[in-house]
Amino acid sequence: MSATVEKHPFQAEVNEVLSLVVNSLYSHREVFLRELISNAADALDQLNFRALTQHDLLGDDKELRIELIRDEKAHTLTIRDNGVGMTRDELIGHLGTIARSGSKKLMQSLSAEQKKDLTLIGQFGVGFYSAFLVADTVTVVSRKAGSDETWVWESRAQGDFEIRGGHRATRGTDVILHLKQDAQDYAKEWPVREVVHKYSDYVRWPIRMQVERGKDDATTTEWQTLNQARALWTRPKSEVEPQQYEEFYKSLSHDWHQPLAWTHFKVEGAHELTGLLFLPEKAPFDLVERRKSGVRLFVKRVFIMDDAQEIVPEWLRFVRGVVDSEDLPLNVSREILQKDATTRFIRKQVVAKTLTLLEELAAEGETEREVDGEKQKVRRYELFWTEFGRLLKEGVYHDLEARDRLAALLRFRSSRDDGWHGLKDYVARMPADQKAIYYTAADSLAVAKASPHIEALQKRGFEVLLMTDAIDEWIVDALREFGEKPLVSAAKGALDLPETEADKQRKEAREKELQPLLERVQQALADQVKAVRVTDRLTDSPACLVSDEHGMSARQERVLREAGHDVPKQKRILELNPGHPVVQKLQAITDQARFADWTALLHDQALLAEGALPADPAAFSRRLAALMAGG
Repeated sequence: MSATVEKHPFQAEVNEVLSLVVNSLYSHREVFLRELISNAADALDQLNFRALTQHDLLGDDKELRIELIRDEKAHTLTIRDNGVGMTRDELIGHLGTIARSGSKKLMQSLSAEQKKDLTLIGQFGVGFYSAFLVADTVTVVSRKAGSDETWVWESRAQGDFEIRGGHRATRGTDVILHLKQDAQDYAKEWPVREVVHKYSDYVRWPIRMQVERGKDDATTTEWQTLNQARALWTRPKSEVEPQQYEEFYKSLSHDWHQPLAWTHFKVEGAHELTGLLFLPEKAPFDLVERRKSGVRLFVKRVFIMDDAQEIVPEWLRFVRGVVDSEDLPLNVSREILQKDATTRFIRKQVVAKTLTLLEELAAEGETEREVDGEKQKVRRYELFWTEFGRLLKEGVYHDLEARDRLAALLRFRSSRDDGWHGLKDYVARMPADQKAIYYTAADSLAVAKASPHIEALQKRGFEVLLMTDAIDEWIVDALREFGEKPLVSAAKGALDLPETEADKQRKEAREKELQPLLERVQQALADQVKAVRVTDRLTDSPACLVSDEHGMSARQERVLREAGHDVPKQKRILELNPGHPVVQKLQAITDQARFADWTALLHDQALLAEGALPADPAAFSRRLAALMAGG
């Protein structure tokens, strides 16, 4: 082996994250051992899986284990595993970079105060770097299973790391922590024993440590197993404490938050399945772009894959946990999973168990929970919805089987108040004469609340759902109705509001009276609008623009265009409020040029009211200035 020492700089954001971890987690630094044990357990899982097909990989060393080696004189603690090990390139790639798209951008955007926030740490998957909480130097000695080469990675967390050749008699990895002066207790038996019991008791591989027993000349050294070494999901629920679930989640996900909720289940019958699924409290910063599953697949307690996309639909990618099947073959591949009937059964169970958990959470009242460091009365489902609601909307759009259950879990803002509202509660509150569930879509809550399209609905006491997510209108198009009530856009078609015969006659009379005006406006705006008509949806505004009942809304058109799609410009319908003074004055204008300016202003004002810009802002400004100057 070459004795050449290579020096490599850390990836830029690693230096940022190292500083963030060390400065933010100092008071929680015992978690370093949980993170390093979790990494060691992953290495054992990977080796165990590869050994299913590469039978000689284990050799004579078939007892997979994690060993904690203390040296009180040298002030070191070593976390050793006989797992899959790492090559030179893997050491550089895994320990010298953070392979997360967007992490650099996020680090740059964080303020100094945010960088002190413990809640941000778990977004990076930086468990290994927690070693520097207690060590001023970290040495990693690793030999890849099936290889004769050993490599050493070493760093003092001062901007770079070294790679050199080394020696290790067998496969696996040693993480050697050269403990800081104020962390030397972690070279003693009881601090280590207590941390393992607190955080890693559920790890399914034995965690062993050498301990001394006896006194003076009668002292003996023996290996003791510190953990129960029984997979948590295989234990009866009655035997597992909430704290054990919480620590298992943190080890599994490398999230520093407590899980929001979890479900521990066992399915028996034609197929046997056990599982443990968690809802995180906070979304990772790259949730929208991330497409990987957070559920691990085991078969008969043997780890198979980390990112089990085949058993978890993409819209459930926020779920973390494990699923353990008794029916799949141990040598299962992604290709087999895609075709296997058992896979479809597992997927169905994962969806059903998650939806049941969400439904229970949605039915729950207020509970006391720590939010941003303070105890507050909150609804846990609303915390979940704020972080992950968009993914449930994806499920409504893509998953026909789960659509009805998901529809009941949707939450929206409303004209009723500032809270979150479900469709079931909305329908229960509807007045007897209200025929539909009304909604309006806008780019912000403020624009939605001020929308002219909802004026008449609010005057009649009809509640309107305020939708501000780009995906919302597609969700409505997929649902079409809820509780046998159609979902109707306040900005599409005719609203078909309840009216008496006298109301109907007055409306027809107004339309007849204004017919010449409607024709003049239509002629003036022929290139911009499809039609001009009298409306009953406005009470305070002079005009608004609406789409055809089954057409694409202006917002959908804009979202698609911004996403790079070639969408043809659609003409919309201009509706006039016959009782508004502006419309009445417009009717009296005889000068054609002045009429054209007023008409153009009216059209542009309708665009502004719904949060869009006029096609020619400069022309709008000139017309407005001229109108103001003319008094």
